[in-house]
Amino acid sequence: MSRVCELTGKSVMSGNNVSHAMNRTRRRFLPNLQQCSLPSETLGRALKLRISASALRSVEHIGGIDAFLMKAKDAQLSSRALKLKKLVNAKSA
Repeated sequence: MSRVCELTGKSVMSGNNVSHAMNRTRRRFLPNLQQCSLPSETLGRALKLRISASALRSVEHIGGIDAFLMKAKDAQLSSRALKLKKLVNAKSA
């Protein structure tokens, strides 16, 4: 299981640990991924996704997973989220 948010595409970043003596060693910055089940009104069921905490706030701000998927660009969504987006589009039309 890769460490990538299924909705925003946020993934692992790399950088440096910097000590007081300015010694630099490489480190990884991991995204804050959570396993969430988000209720879809158009599909009538809960969708289980592995998303970052910032994506969860964005979903709640926009007004639910259905509105977020409609508004999201296809390039940043995972393949599983793209399938869900197509289902939501087909069901709402």
